[in-house]
Amino acid sequence: MKDEDTYTDNQNGKKEEKAYYVEMPEIGKRGPSKIRQQFNRGITMFLVVAACIVFYFALLRFTNISGFVGKIFDVMKPVLYGCVIAYLLNPIVRKVDKYFLPLLEKKMKSPKKAQKISRTTGIIASLLIMIILIGTLFNLLIPELYSSIRNLIFTLPRQINEALKNLNSLQMEESTTNTLIKTALEEGSDMFTKWMRTDLLPKTNELMSNLTVGVISFVSGIFNVLIGIMVSIYLLFGKETFSRQSKKAVYAVSNAEHANMFLHIMTKSNEIFGGFIIGKIIDSAIIGLLCFIGLSVLNMPYTLLVSVIVGVTNVIPFFGPYIGAIPSAVLILLADPVKGVWFIIFILLLQQLDGNIIGPKILGDSTGLSAFWVIVAILLGGGLFGFVGMVMGVPTFAVLYYIVDMMLNSRLEKKKLPIDSYYYDSKSYVDSKGRYVRPETVEEREEKEERKEE
Repeated sequence: MKDEDTYTDNQNGKKEEKAYYVEMPEIGKRGPSKIRQQFNRGITMFLVVAACIVFYFALLRFTNISGFVGKIFDVMKPVLYGCVIAYLLNPIVRKVDKYFLPLLEKKMKSPKKAQKISRTTGIIASLLIMIILIGTLFNLLIPELYSSIRNLIFTLPRQINEALKNLNSLQMEESTTNTLIKTALEEGSDMFTKWMRTDLLPKTNELMSNLTVGVISFVSGIFNVLIGIMVSIYLLFGKETFSRQSKKAVYAVSNAEHANMFLHIMTKSNEIFGGFIIGKIIDSAIIGLLCFIGLSVLNMPYTLLVSVIVGVTNVIPFFGPYIGAIPSAVLILLADPVKGVWFIIFILLLQQLDGNIIGPKILGDSTGLSAFWVIVAILLGGGLFGFVGMVMGVPTFAVLYYIVDMMLNSRLEKKKLPIDSYYYDSKSYVDSKGRYVRPETVEEREEKEERKEE
């Protein structure tokens, strides 16, 4: 007896059986036949061989492929900029939705309209904050930076020559060490003068000839950023839709276990990257501002230039403060040695304040990495991808560290062994039956006996 759902009314009003494809057919209910199994094995072998051949020719044409990928990257730059801008502005939009949306839902009958108004308000507020910050920074920084760099270009060679003359004029005893120092100073001064005459001037002319190309690249970059802002607006408006579509695709192409694991890793990655990047930007802005206030009070030269250098390089974990402080200290030392010493003391105190109070308060334990792994991540990221790698290497390594730690913990749980590293000291071991064993130390035994006596 066939189900009533398998019949439909025809033009004459009589019942007739539905075609199988009228409604979506069920997929995967019957197993594959033997012929299809053999065919699938043959197709698998063919695909493996074809993949090896394609990989071989891809290695031969690696330069062409990398050029093609670079071309795609250049074309997609506005979209990438838009994704970055949307990611940075999303916390502000989320805050506006959190506090403003409940108020609108109480006063408006349509939840969709309330959500749309709240989202529009959040996006406009985030864009205004971004524009105000960038405009303020440009108005304050550009004139001062231009003045500082201009003075630096005109005064630095004279300051270096004066410092070398002062060192050469010092009354030194005629010893082997002092003679070597004098010779090194004279040779260094001659090399610097020769470099300025032979290398610096031709490079300056080359720089002036490439100025037009630089201006065109700058205008192109501004154009990409403007398009990126437009892309970010669309991303922020439809972020829930994009999230649902991505989640749907993950569940469609993977089984439930792998899909849930992938989504968990993506959520954890977003948590690590978001906490680190936003926290680092806020921390570096605070350090740059404190550096500017401190140098202004101490009446240091190149105040704004040095503050910008210290603030920007502070984005790099661990090495950033030193990368920014060393050239800044050299500049101030050449202008005024006494102030240079005071600057070094001030930077050391500022970095202690940042490392012990400001940084932990803002960042917390957003990465979960020890100092050793932070250094490894910075060196590896910086060596492969430069400045961007030094900044993004730490959160990327933190995600990889989390994945490896999760996999190891899962295997230990299956073996019914402790997860915490504390239990794997020099005394503990796992016996041949797979049981965790940790003999008591003499101190632990004595402590137990004392407790029994009490």
